[in-house]
Amino acid sequence: MDIRELRTPALLVDAAALEHNLATMAAALPGARLRPHVKAHKTTALARRQAGHGHRSFTCATIREVEGMVAAGLGEDLLLANEVLDTRRLGALADRARVTVAVDSAETVDAAAAGGVREVLVDVNVGLPRCGCDPSDAGRIADLARARGLAVRGVMGYEGHLMLVPDRAERARLTAESMALLARAAADVGGDVVSAGGTGTYAENTVATEIQAGSYPLMDTAYGATGLPFRPALTVLATVVSAAPPRSEVRPPWVVADVGLKSLGMDHGNPTVPGATVWFCSDEHTTFAPDEPRSVRVGDRVRVLPAHVDPTVALHERMHLVDGDEVVETWPVDLRGW
Repeated sequence: MDIRELRTPALLVDAAALEHNLATMAAALPGARLRPHVKAHKTTALARRQAGHGHRSFTCATIREVEGMVAAGLGEDLLLANEVLDTRRLGALADRARVTVAVDSAETVDAAAAGGVREVLVDVNVGLPRCGCDPSDAGRIADLARARGLAVRGVMGYEGHLMLVPDRAERARLTAESMALLARAAADVGGDVVSAGGTGTYAENTVATEIQAGSYPLMDTAYGATGLPFRPALTVLATVVSAAPPRSEVRPPWVVADVGLKSLGMDHGNPTVPGATVWFCSDEHTTFAPDEPRSVRVGDRVRVLPAHVDPTVALHERMHLVDGDEVVETWPVDLRGW
């Protein structure tokens, strides 16, 4: 199939860029040094590609993702790196897969034990004001978990506030500060696992035993601005549905494509259209001005680069692996939803 046969908006993944990204990360973090985060792509077919590069443990963000990975035969070692208070669906998987869940309070410890979960990591706040206990409280949480019969594998801490720091030296310095907090907690908690990091800090984080990178296979323009060695693989294919004629030097011509807020993650800003300036996005449309005013016409297909991979992918039911303009495979985004 040619991409011109696809209904738009359609999610495209460049096959060559994807393979470059997978191979580059596997060389930097081989095997168990990387615990890929499936929240970014939500696609078991892509997770199998990661497993093919030697990564057999995975990070998940939702119970739905855990269930889908187990159903796909990818449940060798799954970490739900979020706190949940109803863990019965996780406990039901305990005899079919290895499932570990994050805990950061007495309540989440009790929930894990009540739901039949067998293993936990103590989640530690290392600077991102989200989940995680105070580093000084990590040992107490671990003791509570062991008292409830849970195996404590170690600690996790996410320095998510540092992922997009543009200067690499500053990113490294701040990451070291965050990881010093996690290392202190790890000494109190015990266990073999120190789980942390992401695509933005995978090279700077030297403390974690495993890195939870998620965006690196597909990439987006926000990460692309930080100088990482990964290529943009993900685009949203759009059709130009309207074009305004030139009116004056003050108001240049613009065109409108059929991709908007309902098909793009916008929390990191506007998408990018190569060879054009994006003006704004609305529900169903992106309005942009081409660098060459008459270079884009109604009916043309354009590829739009999202600023944030994760929420963009979650808005689509499938992604198309492409080689140039040829669709070589279509993968369901089968981990989306709740």
